[in-house]
Amino acid sequence: MTSTFRLRLIHILQLAYSGELAAAYAYRGHWRSVSNSEEKDRIHQIEDEEWNHRQLVGQMLSDLGALPNPSREFRARVIGRILQALCHVCGWLLPMYGAGKLERRNIVEYEDAARYAAGCGKIELVDCLLMMAEVEWEHEKYFRAKVLSHRLGRLLPIWPAPPPKETIRRALDLLHQ
Repeated sequence: MTSTFRLRLIHILQLAYSGELAAAYAYRGHWRSVSNSEEKDRIHQIEDEEWNHRQLVGQMLSDLGALPNPSREFRARVIGRILQALCHVCGWLLPMYGAGKLERRNIVEYEDAARYAAGCGKIELVDCLLMMAEVEWEHEKYFRAKVLSHRLGRLLPIWPAPPPKETIRRALDLLHQ
């Protein structure tokens, strides 16, 4: 069972590592395309946080004796660069919408990674993974608010809201009892 959790952990970390690359490139285009200085600063900060997550996840993969998935890396680089360019031509609503939906998924991805880490005895990774889930929660909250502030954004089908931020750690706390 421990080896199953380890393999799942490596797989999800490979997904996250590449996903952070695509997101960072997309956010770079996004913050450069907006004119509002507060939005520009916040999205730039989010880009920096994505690069930081990529570095942390890369170290985790290395510590597990695993490498990033080359085909996912290539695909993430292409998708990220395309999104980076599109931000300059399609306005800010669609990038905000896509980012929010993606960040919602990332919360769960890091929570799952924390469970797999605990399941294979890599307890030292759990806190960092949950911290990243909490940061992704903040990103989702920001993008959700931006989408809902747009007159057309209120007409879009909004992704399900995540549970309250404090629940991120609660599920893993139960494992330690």
